[in-house]
Amino acid sequence: MTNLVHRRRHTFADYLDIEGRSPTVKHEYVTGEIFAMAGGSVEHSALATAFCGLLFAHLRGTPCRVHSSDLRLRIREANVATYADAVVVCDPVEHDPESSSHVTNPRVVVEVLSPSTEDYDRGEKRLYYQMLPSLREYVLVSQDKRSIEVWRRTGRDWARSSYGSDGAAGHVRLDSIDFDLDLNALYDAAGVLLD
Repeated sequence: MTNLVHRRRHTFADYLDIEGRSPTVKHEYVTGEIFAMAGGSVEHSALATAFCGLLFAHLRGTPCRVHSSDLRLRIREANVATYADAVVVCDPVEHDPESSSHVTNPRVVVEVLSPSTEDYDRGEKRLYYQMLPSLREYVLVSQDKRSIEVWRRTGRDWARSSYGSDGAAGHVRLDSIDFDLDLNALYDAAGVLLD
């Protein structure tokens, strides 16, 4: 999150109005505040696109679809509306009752970490996502090293696993969509040259 649009508390309807009048800037709605979302680096965009591409190929012919950062997510439990870098939603798609353009039932959410948003993505935003009953896995992709972190729902709790540069395995398993991701395939597809 970067710039606060207004300091007063906004309703979700206010947020929808601002989003509707701002076709080039995406906004995040967090408990009554509206924030303009900053664009990402070339590496950030390449990793998000590569992840979507790999998921697209894997999910073809299944009841699940991958969506890019254009998909609007609503986390009613936290009073939050946001965008993620990649999202997997499985049928039936559930829309927010106040906004048919917002989806409420992602199964997997992927965020590519940026220096300006990493703390938020690992902290508050992760906790918001984890309030979604449908969410099974939350994936954090580093753009500074070949490394991925996955938070998995294990009943009522969440377990964290790390893969890649920190010595863990180079393959990431996303059980909720029966997907095995090779870290090198992701970073090579993105053209991101890292150790």
